[in-house]
Amino acid sequence: MLGLARSGAATVRALVAGGASVVAWDADEAKRDALKPLPLRGGVGGGGSPQAATSVPADGPHPNPSPEGEGLLAVAPLNDLTGFDALIVSPGVPLNTHPIAALAHAAGVPVIGDIELFAQARADLPAHKVVGITGTNGKSTTTALVHHIIKTAGIPTLMGGNIGLPILGQDPLPAGGVYVLELSSYQIDLTQSLDCDVAVLLNITPDHLDRYDGFESYAASKARLFTMQSAGHAAVIGVGDASSASIARSVPNAIEIVPGTAVDQSRWPSLQGPHNAENALAAIAVCERLGLSPQQIGAGLETFTGLPHRMEHVATVDGVAYVNDSKATNPESTAPALAAFDRVHWIVGGKAKGDDLDACRPAFGHVVRAYTIGEAGPRFAAILAPDMAVEEAGTLAAAVRAAAANAQPGETVLLSPACASFDQFRDYEERGAAFRAAVAALGEGPA
Repeated sequence: MLGLARSGAATVRALVAGGASVVAWDADEAKRDALKPLPLRGGVGGGGSPQAATSVPADGPHPNPSPEGEGLLAVAPLNDLTGFDALIVSPGVPLNTHPIAALAHAAGVPVIGDIELFAQARADLPAHKVVGITGTNGKSTTTALVHHIIKTAGIPTLMGGNIGLPILGQDPLPAGGVYVLELSSYQIDLTQSLDCDVAVLLNITPDHLDRYDGFESYAASKARLFTMQSAGHAAVIGVGDASSASIARSVPNAIEIVPGTAVDQSRWPSLQGPHNAENALAAIAVCERLGLSPQQIGAGLETFTGLPHRMEHVATVDGVAYVNDSKATNPESTAPALAAFDRVHWIVGGKAKGDDLDACRPAFGHVVRAYTIGEAGPRFAAILAPDMAVEEAGTLAAAVRAAAANAQPGETVLLSPACASFDQFRDYEERGAAFRAAVAALGEGPA
């Protein structure tokens, strides 16, 4: 196992609990130390009672199982993969550049991820269904929404993959349950046999191109979700971009989600804006294929509260709404957020993933004033200046103060950065928390 963050650590626990012998490694010493000793719990990939794994030094590349059949753990560098059954990597490991890929190839060892282990374990689980959801934008909201609708209907369900708890760290569902998985392209790349009862592709726009040969390779990664399906299983595909529409044409009987389809969102307070209309339509299609009634689906849509950092209304101060959309890390995900409000004070910037904001241009008319921050701030200010008033605020706190000084009642201050956060923050969650704190400092608590 290479990579011992949440999903990697959960994978090690599940494997050792199931009797496997594991060599695990992470460049972060703290993550390595967290496995020694290793507390275990029953899970999808294991099922034993809590116990302690045996921590042993790596004596050769592959430690031998104990006589009792209890798995052994060695925390050691993965310098030789000879004799291993599989190399499991965290989705964050860049296999296009990491030397581990060549080692695995030389040893003839398959490279997989925790989702593939879950797929292989499915035959031993109580009867269930799996929903897999991918797409460049909207997959977290759609995954959480599908999970919420199913849960509200009283059906046992778990949410995992690229959201929530690692799937191998959760207890199995009883018969009749539904696993709802958010799947990044990286996770799909590491999966060979996940046969989703319902597979969903929301959209494909340029992203993560540092991990692929080009955009077509990235799109092909998303399309693999459908090639793993059995005949007769359902496919739900958004057709708002050329790549997704092409995939839809290649998948028999795909249910197409067409952008701009008229839908009444007035009863769904946490699902506003055109992008959330598409997310909701995809979720509805999924739940219909799972056999839920219109009443069950409607109840879930009406009670969904949304996700932190995704179009999250955090406060109203002096009649001005403050919305945290820190998860919008590229222009394509920011564009629908801008379109969702009539008069926007837009906080934008960070570590840019591209050189332009063209995807946001159709919504520029909604922006009263922009406030640029971070590494991309000066360039974005130059791009936006011909179309709107712009301030180079530099920091997020300064941008919130400036927006508060300019915004009028009925307007919205929107943090939707269209950029990664790594120039000024650990991640988008820390950036969103900083936005909340800056709004709180204006002197009025959450609405």
